Amino acid sequence: MPYTDFTTDEHLTNCISNLYNSYLKAKNEISKKKFYSNKVDTFKLTFDAKFNNLSEEELVEFEIKRQIDKSINNAIGTFHEDILGRINGYEKGNLDGYDIKASDNSLFADIKNKHNTMNSSSSEALYQKLQRFAEKYPDSKCYWVQIWAKSSFCEQWQVSFGKRNYNHPNVYKISGDQFYALLSGQENALFQLYKTLPKAIEDFLNSLENDEKQNTSTALAEIQESETARSILEQITFDNFSYYLGFKDL
Repeated sequence: MPYTDFTTDEHLTNCISNLYNSYLKAKNEISKKKFYSNKVDTFKLTFDAKFNNLSEEELVEFEIKRQIDKSINNAIGTFHEDILGRINGYEKGNLDGYDIKASDNSLFADIKNKHNTMNSSSSEALYQKLQRFAEKYPDSKCYWVQIWAKSSFCEQWQVSFGKRNYNHPNVYKISGDQFYALLSGQENALFQLYKTLPKAIEDFLNSLENDEKQNTSTALAEIQESETARSILEQITFDNFSYYLGFKDL
């Protein structure tokens, strides 16, 4: 029995594989240098450790997971683009200003994983981009896709930014469930994907060799390698702020 009715098992497995590799890459990139790259807020780490009853090792692993999560969000969006871009009649963009388009130029879409990932200026820039496609291809419909939206909808996107009003009749915003339904022709397509993912992921992981599952971040090990009497948290603080008054005495 196929995983879904709107894409092949092979393609879904390839999409899962691509996302898995993104996770491995994100983990592998969290070296001590990367972990420290934006300066670690050691006051926050102290609160996190005490209020969440975490050991210092658990604390660092928690912070590493937070950093990985930030970098993986784009990869989740790419996963949806990969799935949708192989539905018959549609294709994925390749730095062309859109994420998905219809092969006959009747549809253009920009996909965001969540509804609240843009500020006002980036929202206006997105509207202007979609409007340019709508003007270049007058018979097309252009969509801002919110995979996880606050409700299920497909409606014309009318909005004001400052004193500028935008009201192009062919610019829309649409929730993820309705966009999957629109492209696949199946009302419950996104739900199908949601329901089948655990099994598809499990099957993919079972197909891997053990040595393909070992990629992990090195940050904690590198911090622990420091030959001092400092605790892990003290070492992180010293590594990041030894130039602050008094901190060199840690």
